[in-house]
Amino acid sequence: MKRSKTMEFGVGLFMIAGILGLVFLGLRVSGLTLSAPNQSFQLEANFANIGSLKPRARVTMAGVTVGRVESIELDTQWYDARVVMSLDSELEGQLSRDSIASILTAGLLGEQYVGLSVGGDPETLEDGDAIRDTQSALVLEELIQQFVSNMASN
Repeated sequence: MKRSKTMEFGVGLFMIAGILGLVFLGLRVSGLTLSAPNQSFQLEANFANIGSLKPRARVTMAGVTVGRVESIELDTQWYDARVVMSLDSELEGQLSRDSIASILTAGLLGEQYVGLSVGGDPETLEDGDAIRDTQSALVLEELIQQFVSNMASN
């Protein structure tokens, strides 16, 4: 009887460890964290085409994640996509006004994210400012369509 209880206890511990592992993996994949939110500031950027960019997508500089996309909405004045990004507070006052925001793709068919490139202007962006120089997403379907139409005209 004692061996049966020990076996049940071991199986129970194994099940709890498995469930905790699945929760951990789910949080890592989704980008959510259980830690307290760190200080951040927000910047906006307008893009003609955002492709399949989603809220909570990464914002990177030189390959290092420095923030997340907070929201995406249609700018009804210019009919562009307005992307609001939340960046680490240590970057506030460090990004020049002529910085470039580009929508990039991880791999050939991977997720899309925002890449920031710093310019040389001595004036810097502050909380709530907009990045004026942007590069829209390269949409694979549009590139294939261009290629096919160019081949058909030749």
